[in-house]
Amino acid sequence: MRSRSVFWRRFGIVLIGVSMFAVGAVYFAYSRDMQSIGERLSTGSQLMQTRHGPVEFAAWGSGPAVLALHGAGGGYDQGRLLAEAFGGDGFRWVSPSRFGYLRSALPAEASTAAQADAFAGLLDRLGIDRVAILAMSGGVPPALQFALRHPERTSALVLLSSAPYTPFTAAQQELPVPIWLYQALFGSDFPYWVLQNLARPALETIFDVRPELRAVMTPEEQAFVAGLVDAFAPVTRRTGGLANEGAAIDPRARYPLVEIRSPTLVVHARDDGINPFAFGEHTAQGIPGAEFMPLASGGHLLLGYRAEIQSRVRAFLREHAPVAKP
Repeated sequence: MRSRSVFWRRFGIVLIGVSMFAVGAVYFAYSRDMQSIGERLSTGSQLMQTRHGPVEFAAWGSGPAVLALHGAGGGYDQGRLLAEAFGGDGFRWVSPSRFGYLRSALPAEASTAAQADAFAGLLDRLGIDRVAILAMSGGVPPALQFALRHPERTSALVLLSSAPYTPFTAAQQELPVPIWLYQALFGSDFPYWVLQNLARPALETIFDVRPELRAVMTPEEQAFVAGLVDAFAPVTRRTGGLANEGAAIDPRARYPLVEIRSPTLVVHARDDGINPFAFGEHTAQGIPGAEFMPLASGGHLLLGYRAEIQSRVRAFLREHAPVAKP
């Protein structure tokens, strides 16, 4: 009897030891990855002071200047992925982190109009007079504001998978997972990190990557999706910006599309599972002379059409982007 008691006591001690070791190993891996991500983010961008506070950005390439505006949950790193996927080489890219993302400030006045003015201030500091804009999803409303508030500086707009803006409402969005799941994922970095490492296909669902779309992805699109998933981490450095996405549908905001005179290309998939097709259709119909590229499928990330979209976008930007200064 006593020997059996000793056995179970020793077994319990071993089990506790193994559990502590496993927890320690997971914590070490998590801490290492968070440190590595933090170092990568801090070395991949610069900070510029504007009257709206510090604006973080990355700049690269040469040629006509193009501003890349990321969507919800992003930052300058997501903007860079968008630029590389849909624009490519031959342009001078500037990819800022929008208000509240990564190292960009979240000022008291954080409307989409103020975001547009902050971009103008950044361009002033960089000595750039005019730009084309490539914007996706949540980046579209501030891109529209830039064209409205700074028409002389806007040579062209390329708008992908447009997010809602006034008079649309958040209720008109079709989120692929319940809102409580988003809140749980973005409450701390650890849950997102666990899914990144153990259940990436499940995590891709929040990006509207459905099985039928995953089946048609090219290797380049697979890398693009993987990059977007990684570019959400660390989520706690993006929650301020996420909380501010509602600024786009503030009833006080105005988007008189009929006043936009910049050449515009709108791309939207009919099966977008986050921003309904009607958002893109409304934008294309409202901007005088806008070109519309509706896709039969592709979801929010326009999967299965990368080469076709990039060809159309590059040609459009080459035609309308400002000529680079010698």
